[in-house]
Amino acid sequence: MARLQPKSPGFTLIELLVVMTIIALLLTLALPRYFHSIEKSKEAVLRDNLAIVRDSLDKYYGDNGKYPDSLEDLVTKKYLRKIPPDPLTQSDSSWVIVPPSDPSKGQVYDIHSGAPGKAPDGSAYAEW
Repeated sequence: MARLQPKSPGFTLIELLVVMTIIALLLTLALPRYFHSIEKSKEAVLRDNLAIVRDSLDKYYGDNGKYPDSLEDLVTKKYLRKIPPDPLTQSDSSWVIVPPSDPSKGQVYDIHSGAPGKAPDGSAYAEW
């Protein structure tokens, strides 16, 4: 009588292919949503950074009667701890400075993002 050998532990090639196919399918569904959520979070951080700096500019103007000559003045006079980076460009030097209409009132009336491109709503980041 021939003895049957016990089946060795492990996976067959078919089982591995099925698992890899399921993983690939899940990745094709999940990765686009992940990258979209990263972009949305960068936009949210950009909106928050703009609001914080604009609020600091208004407070500086209220206290001094003129706008700062540079963004660094907000840091040196303790209106900000540091200049926040633009999350889309990952740089704190890419801000676009908008001067006031009257040059005697300082140099920094407003800031915009220096990032190229447009938001999902069609507006340019530089217009925010």
